[in-house]
Amino acid sequence: MRHHRKPDKRPWPVLAVSIALLGALVAGLCAAAWRQDSGEAAAASPAGRDAGAPPGGRGAVPRQGTGRFTPATGDSAVSGHGRPLRYGVDVEDGIGQDPQAFAAEVDRILADRRSWTAGGAAFQRVGRAPYDFVVHLASPGTTDRLCARFGLDTGGEVNCQGGSDVVVNLKRWLLLSPFYRGRPAVYHALIINHEVGHRLGRGHQRCPGPGRPAPVMMQQIKGLHGCRPNAWPFDTAGRPVEGPAAP
Repeated sequence: MRHHRKPDKRPWPVLAVSIALLGALVAGLCAAAWRQDSGEAAAASPAGRDAGAPPGGRGAVPRQGTGRFTPATGDSAVSGHGRPLRYGVDVEDGIGQDPQAFAAEVDRILADRRSWTAGGAAFQRVGRAPYDFVVHLASPGTTDRLCARFGLDTGGEVNCQGGSDVVVNLKRWLLLSPFYRGRPAVYHALIINHEVGHRLGRGHQRCPGPGRPAPVMMQQIKGLHGCRPNAWPFDTAGRPVEGPAAP
């Protein structure tokens, strides 16, 4: 049973509780504002040739690594038919990511039957030069520096491809996109297929129509425009998933 007591006419306890409640309310509003800002920052940032997506998650992402890279060792099996493009994989030091684990995911994506191999490309990861391209996993700061060499402004947010470099921004790799929230494997496939598609000479495309799957070469950071999320250049039947060329 709850016991009642005479009201305390002194104002200080009431005032202290009011101040505490006001402080909690302000803290909550600030936290909500931070969450909204963290989800919209990438959309407001300048994007270079390519694409990533607005942050779809939370967590601490190192802004800057050491600028040095550790390569993944060993060779993968050849995927596709014909002369394979030799690719390397490395990870920037100081960002808490394992080169072998990152390489295994890149290998899995490029070897998938829905990848560019369905269109005649072939790939093999190798642990030594020469390379046809190298996939780098880099901190946002290092991504900006690497991509700037090709005249691309990634704004600390997105990925890029230039020359023989495919640069994956750690922020995108970890935080994903609202369209792929909770599906990291699928969003990782979009990143790799999109940037490697540029290395293969593919340009940007637009949504082919409402309800259709979004082309992998579509800049999905700008919205799906009625298309459904899709991370692969070909469907399970080997048919290309394409749209009109973007201006």
